[in-house]
Formats: sequence, structure tokens, C-alpha cells
Amino acid sequence: MKSPKSATKSIAAAAKASGAKVTLGMVAEACGVSPSTVSRILNGTAVVSQEKRDAVDRAIAELGFVPNPIARGLAGGRTLSAGVVTQAIDSPFYGVALRGIEEELSQVGYSPLFVSGHWNAKEEQRCIDVLRSRRVDGIIVLTGRLSDEALRKLAKEQPVVVTGRSIKAPGLYSLDFNDFEGARLATHHLLSLGHRQIAFIAGDPVHPDAQERLRGYRAALEAAGVRYKASLVLPGKFHEESGLMAVERLIDSREPFTAIFAANDQMAFGASLALYRRGLRVPEDVSLVGFDDLAGAAHSVPPLTTIHQAAHELGRLAAQSLLQMLAGQKPTAVLPEPRLIVRSSARPLQP
Repeated sequence: MKSPKSATKSIAAAAKASGAKVTLGMVAEACGVSPSTVSRILNGTAVVSQEKRDAVDRAIAELGFVPNPIARGLAGGRTLSAGVVTQAIDSPFYGVALRGIEEELSQVGYSPLFVSGHWNAKEEQRCIDVLRSRRVDGIIVLTGRLSDEALRKLAKEQPVVVTGRSIKAPGLYSLDFNDFEGARLATHHLLSLGHRQIAFIAGDPVHPDAQERLRGYRAALEAAGVRYKASLVLPGKFHEESGLMAVERLIDSREPFTAIFAANDQMAFGASLALYRRGLRVPEDVSLVGFDDLAGAAHSVPPLTTIHQAAHELGRLAAQSLLQMLAGQKPTAVLPEPRLIVRSSARPLQP
């Protein structure tokens, strides 16, 4: 009996000599499993040992087998595609999450279809309708403004994974980041450095994560016995320009402050530029902390102290959870807890 390795070589040589196209059956023969097992491994629904999965992967690579997604979809009643509703394709945070989704799906032959909702419930619903018309096998919603009820209704018809929410319903799995704890950690760090006049650049108040980050900021102040001052809370929109405008308004108001906590790194970058334009140095004159730990945070001047939120892991776990649901399994993924990343943008308050 030939070993799987020698069988693969024989099959590859025969296919090359005859000019025949490598088929799924050839892959199955090469690694000693049934064609249906290969098919299930390819579409992510097989419950097999890692040894078998590795054998199939090797045979596919060595034979140069290219799966036909249309045929596979028809055979399994699936399109082998997953819909993804993001909010902005060009977002530095969501862009990393999309890469995680794409990488995880591609490992099992699934293709993502990305659409942007632009933080608008009607637009998000239009995106859902487009994805359903493309017969996607399941849908991932990255936060967004669709109501919980709308998501529960959608989950009755196909598997749904949503991030940034905490919802329970049949056919729906949610991945929620601990925004409250992240904001509490950031504010506590500034308090531990002796700062008491800490300005907060908030996110859009309709976003659940923005509400939780404001709540974490207030909880840290309360725990330290520092009075909350509404005049030190500036509205923002989670983009650089809103951070810049918030700090300009703060300086013009003449409200004293020694530190700023921005509800995301993009607003922190804008805040840093506003301080620079007004002749204030970070951290010598004003300490600054962000949230998200975007790639640019480590390379800003000075490097930004921030709260790490694993965007790539978020995307990867969302895709993994959807694939588990499609395979009839119950997802168990949990996002990592927030971590404070201390760099050079905050320092102890000078007497």
C-alpha cells in the first residue's frame, strides 16, 4: 500500500502527464479520505483530527488543486461567502478587523463581501438587504446602529455575529469589548500620575462604546474622589478633526487642564496637533492618552500611551464564530480584556 506522500506524487505525475485537471476526488485518494470529508474540510464544517486536516492541506498544495466555489456551494447548498457590514472601509481600526476576518475565512475557502453602513441604521439595513440578495451564508456586523431587535430578526433567517454589543438570541452571537474597563484604566493611569484636571474627548454619544468609555472615565474620577466637571468633557466624532476641534474649544474656554484622555487614538492624534499649534508640548505641558492602540500610536511623536484593543483579533474571532455556527457548533470566543500600553505621551504632573 502506498503512503499518502507517494500516492500524492503518483497522482500529481499522472495528472501532469495526461493534462487532466486535478479534482477533489484525486485529493481524497491522495490523502486516504473520502471526497465528502475533503469537501467538508474545505467549507469548514468537518469535525476531523488535525492530522487529517493537515494531510488534506498538503495534498491540495502538492497537487495544485483549485476548489470551485460555485460547484462547492451548489453541492452543499451554500455560496461559501460571508457578508460583513463595517462602518467605514477606510477606518484604521475597522480596516485591521476586516483583515482578520478575511484571513480567517480564506483558510477554509470562504470569501467575505464587505459593505459600509456609515453609522446609519437605514444604510446598514440596505447593506443587509444587498448581502442577503447575494445569498451569503452568514453575516458579521461590526458594531453599527441597527437595533438589537433588527439583528434578532435577521438571526432567525441566517447566522449572525455582531461586535460591540451584548445580545443573546437564537442564531446570533455577540462579541463585546470591555470599553468601560479600558476607559477606567486610561483615566486611572493619569490620576496615578497626579493629574486631577483631566479633560475627556468623548465619542459620538449614540455609540454604545462611546457611552461605556464616558462611564469608565467618570467611574475612575469618582473612585479617586475627583469631582466630575462637565466643562472638561468635549464632544467628538471618533475622527482626527473632531479631536483637534475639541482641544481648540477647550483651550479657548480657558478651563484649566493638565491632561487629556481621548476616547480613541484618532481623536488623540487630532488633539496632539491642536496642542502643537497652540504652543503646548506633549507630555511636558499636557499629558495625553488614547484608546485602541492603532498602528500609528507607537510611531506618533511622542509615542502615544493608549488602551490596547485587539482589532485583528476581533475580526478573526468574529469570523471564527460565524464559521462555528455554520458548522452547527456553539461559539465560545471571548475578546481579550483591555490593556494599558504605556509609552511617552503622559508623565507625572510637575509641581
